[in-house]
Amino acid sequence: MRWSRAVAMIEAHAEGEVGRVVTSGLPVIPGTTPAEQMRHLNEVDDSLRRFLVFEPRGAAAMSTNILVPKSLAQADAAFMILQPDKVHAMSGSNSICVATVLLETGMVPMREPETVLHLETPAGLVTATATCKNGKCQRVSLGMTPAFVERLDHIAEVPGLGKVKLDIAYGGCFYALAEAGQFGLEITPENARKLVDIGMRIQQVLNRATQIVHPEIPAIRGISYTMLTGWNADGQPTGATILPPGRVDRSPCGTGNAARMAVRHARGEVVVGATVSARSIIGGTFDVQLTGLTHVAGRPATLSRVSGRGWIHGTHTIGLDPTDPFPHGFLLTDTWGEALDLLNGPA
Repeated sequence: MRWSRAVAMIEAHAEGEVGRVVTSGLPVIPGTTPAEQMRHLNEVDDSLRRFLVFEPRGAAAMSTNILVPKSLAQADAAFMILQPDKVHAMSGSNSICVATVLLETGMVPMREPETVLHLETPAGLVTATATCKNGKCQRVSLGMTPAFVERLDHIAEVPGLGKVKLDIAYGGCFYALAEAGQFGLEITPENARKLVDIGMRIQQVLNRATQIVHPEIPAIRGISYTMLTGWNADGQPTGATILPPGRVDRSPCGTGNAARMAVRHARGEVVVGATVSARSIIGGTFDVQLTGLTHVAGRPATLSRVSGRGWIHGTHTIGLDPTDPFPHGFLLTDTWGEALDLLNGPA
């Protein structure tokens, strides 16, 4: 092989949502903090993201996490989440994957029965507490970054759907949260394609109509995802987070449930100490607890703890032959969905 670039990674998933972790082969990314590096990849040069995420080296139903130099002394590691539309600041399922990979590969020493590690993200510091036994990371509990409500009961006029009632909240990135029942749908596998279509329509309308920016982290802006919400027969929350350009998060979604907790607290539906078992579209669970209250830039905010399981399922090395006609990859709507206009980032 005559590769001009080689990148090695560990394959992992959290409750079915793939979050592979790059372990070597990355270039130096400009910026002194993960937030600055995220902004560079999103606004200046996204060729690394395209190389890692797009076909033929990537696939639609996965995220790629890159480990970057930490800027906080208390952090054990720092990372960012690369997805088809852009680099994202925070993800619960990907944090679980990263913690599992760091501990089970020995990149961070594992201590049994419990290891605490601090993960630096563009959204802030996340404390991950891992239950460990016989070299296995059995479960990861995440102290999420503060979540807050941006808008309650917002009405959006969405082509093909009419007036849609939704909330906008931040849980590590910004979410539009809309009850799936208003569209006559439940959160079930057979409805996945319909849910995706609805979620992408909502996100596109909101991002074209309004500019939402985190009050303390300007690199975090815009609605990242739509989360369509519901309840199962046991009264536990179900959800389908729709990721651009058009697929369902396989996990229950950590940041989405942190945002949902902020909304429910603002409505007086939950109090500090409340715990729910959030379910994904394929039946996976994250335990989500409202652990406290705080403020972000003077506005009320909530603190949540999300816990779930991750598994390593392989190793992988990708490369670039200098004659390869697709050095930055490609997307097709047959697999990636119709919303490819969201992916027009910097060249």
